Amino acid sequence: MDPVIIVGAGPVGLTLALALARQEVPCVVLDEGPGKDEPRPARTVVLREDTAALLERLTGVPLAHAGVRWAGWRSVRRKQVMCEIAFGDGDPAPLHIAQHVLTDALRQALVGERLVRTAVESRLDTIEQEPSGVTARTRGATGTWWRGSYLVGCDGPRSTVRKLQDIRFPGRTAVERHAVATLRTELPWYDEALLHRLPPWRTSGPSAGEIIARPLPDDVWRLDWLLPPGKDLVTPELLLTRIRETLAGWGGGPTPPYELLDTGVHTVHHRLARRWRADRVFLAGDAAHLLGALGTHGLDEGLRDADNLAWKLALAWHHGPHEALLDSYQTERRAIVAARLRAADQALPLLRGGGGLRAYVPGSARGHDTLLMDGHLGRGALGAPGGYANSPLTPGRLEGEAPVGTALGAAVTDVRVTAEDGTFVRLRDRLGRGALLVVLIAPGTGVWERRHWVSAGIMPRLAAAVSALPHRAELLVAESYPGAAAHTVLLVRPDGHLVTALSGVRPADLYTAADAVLGGPASAETETETDAKEDAGAASR
Repeated sequence: MDPVIIVGAGPVGLTLALALARQEVPCVVLDEGPGKDEPRPARTVVLREDTAALLERLTGVPLAHAGVRWAGWRSVRRKQVMCEIAFGDGDPAPLHIAQHVLTDALRQALVGERLVRTAVESRLDTIEQEPSGVTARTRGATGTWWRGSYLVGCDGPRSTVRKLQDIRFPGRTAVERHAVATLRTELPWYDEALLHRLPPWRTSGPSAGEIIARPLPDDVWRLDWLLPPGKDLVTPELLLTRIRETLAGWGGGPTPPYELLDTGVHTVHHRLARRWRADRVFLAGDAAHLLGALGTHGLDEGLRDADNLAWKLALAWHHGPHEALLDSYQTERRAIVAARLRAADQALPLLRGGGGLRAYVPGSARGHDTLLMDGHLGRGALGAPGGYANSPLTPGRLEGEAPVGTALGAAVTDVRVTAEDGTFVRLRDRLGRGALLVVLIAPGTGVWERRHWVSAGIMPRLAAAVSALPHRAELLVAESYPGAAAHTVLLVRPDGHLVTALSGVRPADLYTAADAVLGGPASAETETETDAKEDAGAASR
């Protein structure tokens, strides 16, 4: 069977390629550039716990060594501290990292990957679809035709894939603008992110009423100044003035020494593609959506796109077309991004318009800062990862459902589990392999060797039920899970979202839930197509 064609070699496209390769699906990545990114210290990304864990699992690199996990967060209004948070085990810190460092880690992980081919200097020109596959043509001196089973456009805001498929991309332009500077200096605090609103040294004219400071390794900081509406040019003189007055204001004296590394202007747009699937062509990342106002970060959602799509494409590639499953990608992901865009658009007039805030959070400006903090820290409607409770893959009400601390469709908690070979691993480490996960909550098993409990109690019945599921599944055992009683059985999707929780071994319910989350039976295919796919799969492995 033909490989999956991925257009675009940014973080989302490279993540998708690695995720598919981990599930034994060959890919071709069409990279418009030379195969490496120019270092830009002012271009950084903030990753939440789930997306940072996804990238670390795929790359095998502890990204915290290449970036900074914030020690804390502070919101300041004029001279008053409005909110202060210290991150710890129960409150995971966001990870701040330069984007070129992240992309380099992804590219390095692909170097030894036998199932992924990267074609540099390959700019997409044409897409042709057929019932059995898709053909893409690249232009230039090395222009050629590429044959694929599916094609995914991860080629950014000006996506050629989206334009060739005539998919509309409505939304709002220049929702916010920020002047950006990355510099090396010593600030009065260490490894804490800061949101400073209405600083007391604010001057007249096109001044910055909101400043964000985010730490990077080696005493480097990224500073963002919110610019007033309009298209006023951000001159070097203006930016240097902002840097000097900000550093002096925070230090309470003259401007301390600093080394300016990079500058830029970050313009936030809000857009959402009408469709994320056109037959065998899909969109992901900035090609499908743009968001980022009020501290939200679009790359997080792009990485979640890749995680959601990878296991569905892998199942269709290995086992034949699953149209309902492939359709669910757009249904699930577009709904979540649309909800975040709505939340930001509703909050913007309140947070930037002054007096209207009291209609939303009565009493004081503290609620104002809480909303902004939600966006920056990945909480609430502005920033929290969405769930798939209303997904078409949801099995519906099951007789044997049991309550747990995770809502159906939400990402599961990362607990320690015992794998089938008896080793202790994290639940999150078993994701992304294309298999469903069945987790039995069995207190006390952690102190016994596997041979003592694997054939005792309900384990044999559960193992038999798991082996009869309509798709490959891995049986895991956990000592505990938040809100779950003993002998609760969790069914988890390959991307880590909870399908159902059952009280005890209920084979019929377990099978019904597994069948639903796979989108039902695969579409019919000819015997020739099946044989060809199995031969190609065997050759790739």
